[in-house]
Amino acid sequence: MATQQLFLGIDCGTQGTKAIILDAFSGQVLGQGAAAHKLISGANGRREQDTAQWLEAFSLSTRRALLAADADGQDILGIGVSGQQHGLVLLDDQGQVLRPAKLWCDTETTAQNDRLLNHLGGEKGSLERLGVVIAPGYTVSKLLWTQEQHPDVFARIAHILLPHDYLNFWLTGRSCSEYGDASGTGYFNVRTRQWDVQLLRDIDPSGRLHAALPELIDAHQAVGTLLPGIAEHLGINPQALVSSGGGDNMMGAIGTGNITPGAITMSLGSSGTVYAYAEQPNVSADAAVATFCSSSGGWLPLICTMNLTNATGAIRELFDLDIEHFNALVAQAPIGAEGVSMLPFLNGERVPALPHATGSVLGLTMTNLTRANLCRAVVEGTTFGLRYGLDLLRHNGLQSQRICLIGGGARSAVWRQIVADTMNMTVVCPEQSEAAALGAAIQAAWCKSRATGHEDSLADLCERCVKFDPASETLPIAQNVAASRLAYERYRQHVATL
Repeated sequence: MATQQLFLGIDCGTQGTKAIILDAFSGQVLGQGAAAHKLISGANGRREQDTAQWLEAFSLSTRRALLAADADGQDILGIGVSGQQHGLVLLDDQGQVLRPAKLWCDTETTAQNDRLLNHLGGEKGSLERLGVVIAPGYTVSKLLWTQEQHPDVFARIAHILLPHDYLNFWLTGRSCSEYGDASGTGYFNVRTRQWDVQLLRDIDPSGRLHAALPELIDAHQAVGTLLPGIAEHLGINPQALVSSGGGDNMMGAIGTGNITPGAITMSLGSSGTVYAYAEQPNVSADAAVATFCSSSGGWLPLICTMNLTNATGAIRELFDLDIEHFNALVAQAPIGAEGVSMLPFLNGERVPALPHATGSVLGLTMTNLTRANLCRAVVEGTTFGLRYGLDLLRHNGLQSQRICLIGGGARSAVWRQIVADTMNMTVVCPEQSEAAALGAAIQAAWCKSRATGHEDSLADLCERCVKFDPASETLPIAQNVAASRLAYERYRQHVATL
């Protein structure tokens, strides 16, 4: 009788890679490890990464997690990989990376995206054809940009992969993708779950892009087992199954047990996301709602704001505050920050849809210009963007009583209260803050269970492995809700003037 079933969950994000070792038998996370990545930033909103850093961070974070878990890599039964969405990784016919990966937060391809959107017949045409409205962060405009800016690279493309697909390729030698992450490419139809081959032929009639597409697999399917050299390099059992993996939001959904209707996951990371599981692809008429597929067999309507902890971090740096001091100042200021409003659109913004907006601070007077009010205003401003998105999801039929809060910002008690009051909903955090890495490990356990004929359903595994922290539970306070509503209305009025 097995007393342990060990799985490795990897989350390759913008800032670094996290690894966790999950015992799917007991539902316990035994150890975790992390390693950082650097960003290549340039003019015109260029945001790229050297993929070699991902491989290095994968190995390092895995070693650290095994060490922390006091586990033997030979006991690992499966690996699941979560990755930042939308990024473009191009390989030649030898499997070598052709240029740095262009990331989700890269806006250098805005002109190409505008032309592609026009080609599709605008937002309405894009929604009708793909079920999503393509945005500059999506993968498709990165392909057109590569064709125009780097024709030499474009001519050598043999594989078009997303970041998590690339890590799976490195592990197994197999080029494939699953529906959740594929949903954010801009050349995938979320209703029929198929590539839109014609759109790629419109970019390049030769069929080169079509030929470079990875094979699509179901969420519960294995990509394969580890290549012998990689297994040795990582010190992991060569028979370990690599699951389909998925985008970080899809894996975060699994890692918060968000696999049936009624739950909402909200992530307070560099960007902010709100998503909920759906059994049908009810595509919203609002362009800001992305009706992606989930990595658990359904759909995951999602909104994403471009500015969250990057904006709060900018104010913290400006005042040279550590997290504790920053949170104390936020708590010191009243709700609504005495009339100070911040529109924190430092990266432009997707929700509300203002791609060319910049940040602004409004309502300043001689008496309310304080550090505390500015700190409060940036937290409120970013949270109001999420409220705006939640309202869009609600208009699309989403119902829920509770928000599961993840991401760096979720660790702040004052921010949890602001979320509870602004959304007028109970907020709770999972015990495991690395929800995407946990989701990846759970998906690997599900995949292994299906492969070996055991009856552990995804719901069984989530029930056993996803635990909530009762100490984090935060309820909305009636008078706060009323005050927050006024501050949110003020935010809406400021946004309307843009």
